[in-house]
Amino acid sequence: MPLWRQHGDHPSAMVTASCCRDEKSLRLNTLDSSHPPHPRHQDASSIDRLDMTKQPSSLTSIASIVASMTSVAIGNGMMLAYVPFALTRADAPDWVPGAAVTMIAFGGLIGCVIAGPMIRRVGHARAFSCSMALVILSALTIALGMHPLLWVLARGLYGASGNTNFIIAQSWLNHASENHWRGKAMALFYMAYVIGLGTGAWLFGQIPADGNLPPLVTIFFTALALLPIGLTRLPTPPAPAKVSIDIPMVWRNSPVAFIGVLAAGGLSMVVQGFTPIYAAANNVSQGDVANLMFVMQFGLIAIQYPMGTLSDRIDRRLVLIGTCLLILAAGFFALSASFSNLILLMLVFALFAGAVETVYSIANAHANDRTDPADFVPLASTMLVAWSAAATLVPMLVTVLTPIFGQRTFIYAAMAVAALYALFVLARLRKRDEVPVAERESFELKSAQVPNAGALVDAEASVK
Repeated sequence: MPLWRQHGDHPSAMVTASCCRDEKSLRLNTLDSSHPPHPRHQDASSIDRLDMTKQPSSLTSIASIVASMTSVAIGNGMMLAYVPFALTRADAPDWVPGAAVTMIAFGGLIGCVIAGPMIRRVGHARAFSCSMALVILSALTIALGMHPLLWVLARGLYGASGNTNFIIAQSWLNHASENHWRGKAMALFYMAYVIGLGTGAWLFGQIPADGNLPPLVTIFFTALALLPIGLTRLPTPPAPAKVSIDIPMVWRNSPVAFIGVLAAGGLSMVVQGFTPIYAAANNVSQGDVANLMFVMQFGLIAIQYPMGTLSDRIDRRLVLIGTCLLILAAGFFALSASFSNLILLMLVFALFAGAVETVYSIANAHANDRTDPADFVPLASTMLVAWSAAATLVPMLVTVLTPIFGQRTFIYAAMAVAALYALFVLARLRKRDEVPVAERESFELKSAQVPNAGALVDAEASVK
């Protein structure tokens, strides 16, 4: 058994605490002196000793990060419901709503690449402010009025800045969290963000869709999100590691995980992005579209937790096959259910969205099970780019095919991806044994709607 598994601490979570530079921190950290000298007179070993005696932090120390990103999520949830609804109801060309979905993912791919260099150049606080400013500019562009091409470009800008925000937030969370509660911190972060998305979608149903009030509300919540981060006293974390793509290594370690992340990228953007378009095209009211998007976010929690817990006890590949079968079942009922029975349809799409997100989180857990900790950075980089590429290409294909096969094309596409992936995993079951339970990573809640940059932000911290 690998040494790091015997001791229980994940190597990517072994982050060295940053040195405290002010006298108040030294007074708290010093064990044997009531009058510590100024830090400038301390040698490296003394400072290291002081760091080792740092008082443990708690979940309250990351409240500013969680509050900030939850406020961002409320604005994002409103735009995820408003933009497809408004474009579908307007006289925009049929390809525009799908193109807006595709541009979010394409912008996200760009954000994954530029976030690290930007943070290393100007630091986390300035990079966060700049990326939030781009979110505001994106919403402001939409608030100027119905200009379909500008709206598509604005969604691309949002995708780039949104992924940058997440990488910065994950850096801060990893740096501020102690090893023994880092998993809880990440679960709280993802849970709060998902609830924020649902809340934003619900708020969209409470305000007029005509005019520019929805993007203005988004600007309000995004500006509000700047305050907790701007006033935080948390130390600045190290910059994330450079993106290092190594597809052959990832494929050797776990083809199931690599294909799973590709499948999840396409599935998530298709289901989350095209569902409001589908509903609006079928003359579902604004309030019902908002409620549909609200309920879908809670499907992530309802499906992902039990399936993730099950994957810690049995072969994760079996759980992935079962999840794909859930997607197929949800797709079948989505095709059969009528909009006249909206409550049933909401439950079906909640199951649909939750199962799609579960593929992503379990595939990531399976990748960590199969990969040596020394390879976590190229693993995270490769998975990020694979997810972003699939999240761009699959919606693009659905956008092209929708005029031919109709508004249900995204459901057919999701079912096809799930079926093909289930067959692939089934084939791999016969070629490789499962990872022993004692050597597995613990399952963690993740969302395919946000980039998983955990190993990237852990790597630099671990060498500081």
